[in-house]
Parts: sequence; structure tokens; C-alpha cells
Amino acid sequence: MARPRNFDESEVLRAARDQFWSTGYAAARVDDIAAATGLGKGSLYGAFGDKHQLFLRTYADHCAGLVEAVRRALDGPDADAYERLRAHVLKVAEATASDVCLRGCLLAKGAAELSEQDPAVAATARRTFTAIQELLTTCVAGAQRAGAIAPDADPARLAGLLLAVLRGIEALGKGGGSPDSLRAIAETALAVLPRP
Repeated sequence: MARPRNFDESEVLRAARDQFWSTGYAAARVDDIAAATGLGKGSLYGAFGDKHQLFLRTYADHCAGLVEAVRRALDGPDADAYERLRAHVLKVAEATASDVCLRGCLLAKGAAELSEQDPAVAATARRTFTAIQELLTTCVAGAQRAGAIAPDADPARLAGLLLAVLRGIEALGKGGGSPDSLRAIAETALAVLPRP
């Protein structure tokens, strides 16, 4: 009979995620993950499998949480859809500008490092980007129905532009872009949305 676990799984996954986020997948040593989580290597392997399985679990959990956070930020009535969209874009720029550790976005970091050779990471990243773009599309369409964005514009294309801008802001922030330039990019992206 297996012994019951005497650790908080969500805390362990959060610590492992933070280790991968700080170092990247390849540079994350199992010894460092074990130290960060407070578990021995045997306990880690027994609970989560090997390093790759642990990364896939933390990456999928992180991406699901990211989609849920975007959903919470953008969902709501059409009447204030533009204000929610604006607040979300500016919040991403502000969070990136205040990332003094330059960790960047784990979604993008994992995709850049592993997608070429890891179909599971590529699929998770693709699903996450698609889900975020769909949420942006829905919010843009709501803003159009409320009269805040021109009704003849394609909401999916505008959402794709915003997704690219947000991912670009995060990449520039990781590269050390100045906080003022990141905020200016966000403001400019919002300013180019076609208004009625």
C-alpha cells in the first residue's frame, strides 16, 4: 500500500514552476528543484515523474491559470468592454515594466525553449495563445457592439494584433526594454484600434 503524501502538492508545483521560470527548463537541475520544493528526488519522482513530466505539469497548470486570469480581466458586459480591454493591455505592460528580475513570461519562455523539439509544450502553448486570442476577440466584439470600436473592423484580426503586441511587450521587457517604452507601446496599440 502506498504511503499518503505529507506535502502540499500545489505548493510543490508552485516552487517547481518558479525554479523552471527562473532558470528555464534545460538549466533547471533536479537537485535545485528538490531544494526549492523541500522534497527529496525520490519523492519528486514518485509524485510527479521525471523532470520532463514535472515541467509539463507545471507548464500546463501555469498556462491554464493564465487563461483564467485573462478571462477574469476581460469578461463582462458590452457596455464597459473597451475599458476592460484597455485596462488589461495596460496592466500587462505595467507588470512587465515592473519585472525587475527579467523573468519574462513562462508561457513564452517555455514555448521558445522547447516547442521545436517538444510537441507537448508546443501544443500547450498553441492552445493557450488560441484561448487568449479568443478572449480578446470576444472583448473586442463586445466593445464594437457598445460602439467603442468601429463596427466594420474584424474583431479576430484586432485581437491577433493585440495578442502580438502583448507578447512583444513581454519579450521586450525580458530583453530589458525601459518601463516607459513598454507603457508607450501599450498606449500606441490601444490608440490604433479603430474608433467609430
